[in-house]
Amino acid sequence: MSVLKHLLSALRRNWKSHLGTLLMVLVIFAGAQAWQTRHVPSGSAPDFSLTLIQPDGSRQETSLAAWRAARPGQPVALHVWADWCPICRTEEHSVTRLSRDHPVLTVAMQSGPADRVQKVLVQRQLPWATAVDPRSDIARSLGVASVPAFMVVDTQGRLRTPTAGYTSELGMRLRPWWARFF
Repeated sequence: MSVLKHLLSALRRNWKSHLGTLLMVLVIFAGAQAWQTRHVPSGSAPDFSLTLIQPDGSRQETSLAAWRAARPGQPVALHVWADWCPICRTEEHSVTRLSRDHPVLTVAMQSGPADRVQKVLVQRQLPWATAVDPRSDIARSLGVASVPAFMVVDTQGRLRTPTAGYTSELGMRLRPWWARFF
């Protein structure tokens, strides 16, 4: 117990230096995110054609605009992932839980043709609506160069709150809320 008291006492004495360290970490993190998402277009989300694998395994040719139109008045989340990406695997359960409460369109970047992507979805039990993007055409139009990436298309069709790299479930859940009210 005396060790804990000693640590708390040290924190109270040096809180200003710890606050400075925290501020520096936040600035570095924000700068890295800004650099990683620098190619994400501002303003309206690009429209693109896509082959969509539905959670039931059926396939559909559609576009982002048509997919969004089927969900009127709601911001939609876009999650760009790849079957070979270890960080993407750590986010799978968070994306699945988010998709139960919010519209989520996932984009399987550089993960092969539709048959292969569907096999991965079945093996990993991922109940997602997934656009197949074997040559990264969709990802490129979204300004995404690395996976995982997460962003929201708000109700006016604008791309909002892009992130690259790991996004926590809380971060995923806050973004559609933020896009709806701000």
